[in-house]
Amino acid sequence: MEGAAVGWIAAIVIGGVAGWLAEQFMKSNMGLIMNILLGIVGAIVANAILGVFGIALGGWLGYLIAGFIGACILIWLGRLLRR
Repeated sequence: MEGAAVGWIAAIVIGGVAGWLAEQFMKSNMGLIMNILLGIVGAIVANAILGVFGIALGGWLGYLIAGFIGACILIWLGRLLRR
């Protein structure tokens, strides 16, 4: 998220939406703060993973997609580690 065209407040809003979408998709039960954290950290994780493949997402929609993908990955990893 270096040089991001999205500010911190927008990152919180986008992270919350991305986390909530991932929560619904993965059928997990998290709170608002956890959704925001999942979305923001998920966007960072997904951008790092996609960057390895030369794919760069930017702007509101790009961060929403990256946040959703990353949050799903984090929820999946959390479930995997709990077992």
